[in-house]
Amino acid sequence: MFTGIVEEIGIVTGAARDSLNVKTQAVHSDAKIGDSIAVNGVCLSVTGIKGNVLGFDVMQETLRRTTLGDLKINAPVNLERSLKSDSRIGGHFVSGHVDYKARIEQIIKGARGTGFRISLPAEFSKFAAEKGSITLDGVSLTIAAVSGKDFTVYLIPHTLKITTLGKKKKGDSINVETDLLAKYLSRQTQKTDLEEVLKKYNYI
Repeated sequence: MFTGIVEEIGIVTGAARDSLNVKTQAVHSDAKIGDSIAVNGVCLSVTGIKGNVLGFDVMQETLRRTTLGDLKINAPVNLERSLKSDSRIGGHFVSGHVDYKARIEQIIKGARGTGFRISLPAEFSKFAAEKGSITLDGVSLTIAAVSGKDFTVYLIPHTLKITTLGKKKKGDSINVETDLLAKYLSRQTQKTDLEEVLKKYNYI
């Protein structure tokens, strides 16, 4: 389990059909074989450690369904270690299981900050509500608006600076994980009006 608060930006040093190597500044310091690390929001298990480089095995399905399959040498990636029992929750609960690979439809520059308008497939629309949580490339964000086949989030300059989101352009792909609690509530209530459910449970 993760929180969507990125600890650092790592650099890809190796990308093969079934493995990934990432150079880190701090995340490697207490890493052990088998530890879970979120790489651009994808939960991966550490399978190798060489100095400050962490190695991961990656399933073909993961490469196909996420942006990890698009990574090249020297690509920056968001990194977060898994949640500990005494950790503070700065974002929201994130599983590291990406729901879909989205397209950035528009980047909006305005007084509210920098906005990303992201594609939203119909099967995931019931998990997205205004003021609800969502994870983009491992970054916990709040949904500002939902409209038809897309949703919009706004990012402050600090988030753009300390994550890879500051390097994104219109048309780029991005990993999306919808809110874990929203999925749970949806299963429990079998309702399609997520906003109504979230309000009922005082989530928004």
